[in-house]
Amino acid sequence: MTTISLKSGDKAPEFSSVDQNGNQIKLSDYKGKKVILYFYPKDNTSGCTAEACSLRDGYEQLANLGFEVIGVSPDNEKSHQNFIKKFDLPFKLIADTDQAVANSYGVWGEKKMYGRSYMGILRTTFLIDEKGIINHVISKVNTGDHLNQILELIGKP
Repeated sequence: MTTISLKSGDKAPEFSSVDQNGNQIKLSDYKGKKVILYFYPKDNTSGCTAEACSLRDGYEQLANLGFEVIGVSPDNEKSHQNFIKKFDLPFKLIADTDQAVANSYGVWGEKKMYGRSYMGILRTTFLIDEKGIINHVISKVNTGDHLNQILELIGKP
């Protein structure tokens, strides 16, 4: 299993990729805002859907606390558009089809399932402050209750 090397206090790596609509999106676009950057393996799978819906349900609360939510997976723009439409997701999803963003955050790594190894997204969430510094790294994501996991970390249960 690969370990994520980024930790609290590190500068969040800059990235440039496209969202579900093909619009260029960079971390520096969010300077002065807090960002929840969450990496997930695949659109429309049970755990990823539960995680996205947890964040969707608390989106207004997170926005009121000053957070922008951005999801990242290796799925393409069309897949993201369908996922957003199907579950009424109010936030952007990055189409990281070449895994460049995942690699820069150290979350593209070896996984094991049913005794076989393969490369994929290591489900991880980064809470980034207004200056681009990582405040928290959540590597053991509770997909069904990710919102409360985040709120507890930032002291807003």
